[in-house]
Amino acid sequence: MSFTLNQLALLLIMLAVGWLLGLIMSGRGKYRRLWRDEQIAHHAAIKERDARVEAANARIAELERQSGPIGPGTATAVGGAVHGRDDLSRINGISQTQEVALNEAGYHRYGQIAALNDEQEATLEARLGLKPGTITQEDWRGQATELERSHKPGLFSRLTGSA
Repeated sequence: MSFTLNQLALLLIMLAVGWLLGLIMSGRGKYRRLWRDEQIAHHAAIKERDARVEAANARIAELERQSGPIGPGTATAVGGAVHGRDDLSRINGISQTQEVALNEAGYHRYGQIAALNDEQEATLEARLGLKPGTITQEDWRGQATELERSHKPGLFSRLTGSA
């Protein structure tokens, strides 16, 4: 049996094509199994995450049922009642963040603000990032004295007429 050069070339081409197809087909099942295993692991992780989220939401709902209603200003009022602090943000010119900074600096009562001297004013203005003279210009000491003496309602209450 003798082969011509054309037949040998075709035979080699067919061998190469068969070899390539064999290489391609041999790993297909292996990668499909790996992909399926990865999918199963992913679905299990999602179920576990959803279960944790559901448990956390149930715990949050339980805690919310146990706690009382919380409205704006409740935390400040409770903190002031428990720790003997006045609501310094009622002074015109003091924001909530500045009130926190004042509390951290040790100023909790209107009387402490009313008793500030010039040196303490300058220190507070620097600590709060205010321009020099802001405390005097906005009359924090006078407002604090009035609030301490009469427990005058805040600006919002004065504007709206609510108690």
